[in-house]
Amino acid sequence: MLQEADVLALQATVAWAAFGLSFVLGAVMNRSGFCTMGALSDILNMGDWTRMRMWLCAIGVAVLGAQALALAGLVDLGKSIYTAPRLSWLSNLAGGFLFGFGMVLASGCGSKTLVRIGGGSLKAVVVFLVLGLTAYMTLRGLFGVWRASFLDPVAIQLSTAQDLPTLLGAGDANTVRTLRLVLGGGIGLALVAFALAGREFRSLDNLLGGIGVGLVVAGAWYVSGHLGFVAEDPRTLEEAFVATNSGRLEAISFVAPVAYTLELLMFWSDASRIVTIGIASVVGVIAGSFAWALASRSFRWEGFAGPEDTANHLVGGALMGIGGVIALGCTIGQGLSGLSTLAIGSFIAFAAILAGGVAGVRYQAWRVERMV
Repeated sequence: MLQEADVLALQATVAWAAFGLSFVLGAVMNRSGFCTMGALSDILNMGDWTRMRMWLCAIGVAVLGAQALALAGLVDLGKSIYTAPRLSWLSNLAGGFLFGFGMVLASGCGSKTLVRIGGGSLKAVVVFLVLGLTAYMTLRGLFGVWRASFLDPVAIQLSTAQDLPTLLGAGDANTVRTLRLVLGGGIGLALVAFALAGREFRSLDNLLGGIGVGLVVAGAWYVSGHLGFVAEDPRTLEEAFVATNSGRLEAISFVAPVAYTLELLMFWSDASRIVTIGIASVVGVIAGSFAWALASRSFRWEGFAGPEDTANHLVGGALMGIGGVIALGCTIGQGLSGLSTLAIGSFIAFAAILAGGVAGVRYQAWRVERMV
């Protein structure tokens, strides 16, 4: 049986592993230009699907990786934060739309904000602070009261976990395993095949972005669900996923973890607070992006162009902070980590983020037309 000192040592190991994965993620995203908002903008403004293929490839790889880990018995995706039997469909829709619209105003989603900080953007630092503050307010503050009163009660209680293999298999172990193989393999391979079908996509940077980001998400499931899993925590005598903020199986996400990062910085002297997977991931992406920016000599200081630019980024950061918490994730949290579990709520949130992003791009185009 593990002792308390062993658990504390394991927490540090898990946090360092998460930092290492996220360091790679930050460098890869910076080099490849991986960006959900940019992918939508490219399609709507130029009809270019290259960056969207990169994102879809990453989703496909993440699905294949997560489902393979589940089939091998290395992780139990049913214990993740995305697959709970309670389907909060209204929260997924409303939060996803707000996040999608906000990421356009803020020049990128949560992960892109971290990448831009590493590249020298002072604008992204402001977005980071606003996102973290409003996310914390939505988790535990004023906005959290409204969320709990008006959005959280609207949900569907399912009889099983909400991931498609478990739901369609009615919880039968053999059926669920077969569906995990068929659906996970089919969806994952189809997305990767679609990405590779585009000739313009098949370049080193695009492949690095698509495959690399997807593998990092799969690696995060392993770190949290296998390396960080304790069958019996000596402090509670219950199973535990160490170094997580939720106490459940987690992967990569960048909204609530930004809030928890600010919380840790403000309460650093509180010995009960630790560096979790989410916090380590936030720091890791910034560090990885910064390292690549220095290595490629692309580091550049960037400031606001004027009052309107400042206002857009402030509003965008706030919408991402509020929406990301309500939707239980961002473009990475729901759009990659969540989708890799094949959870219904993640599909809803993913669609809402895309819809919000499209609305945001259209709004920006309308603003430009009015100024002409």
